[in-house]
Amino acid sequence: MGSRPMIKSELVSSLAAENPDLSHKEVEQVVAVILERIAEALESGGRVELRGFGAFSVRTRAARSGRNPKTGAAVTVPVKRVPFFKSGKELRTRLNAD
Repeated sequence: MGSRPMIKSELVSSLAAENPDLSHKEVEQVVAVILERIAEALESGGRVELRGFGAFSVRTRAARSGRNPKTGAAVTVPVKRVPFFKSGKELRTRLNAD
């Protein structure tokens, strides 16, 4: 796809073109459900593993002190949970194939 990112609507259009038996709306609903289920699993602290592609999980970042870039004043950055993706072996192999 080049250096330009693929957005969700382009993914839906591509999948709809490859599956003429499904309507664009049906493909859009399937993509939305898959993304929602991944988000729900991560929200509950779970992990989503797609063999060959990768795994989505949640990591916790510890509280720390930071600086307000505008004023230079010290600020406290609270603990936060962030999504994390680790690519699978097959995906890494495809990306690094010459």
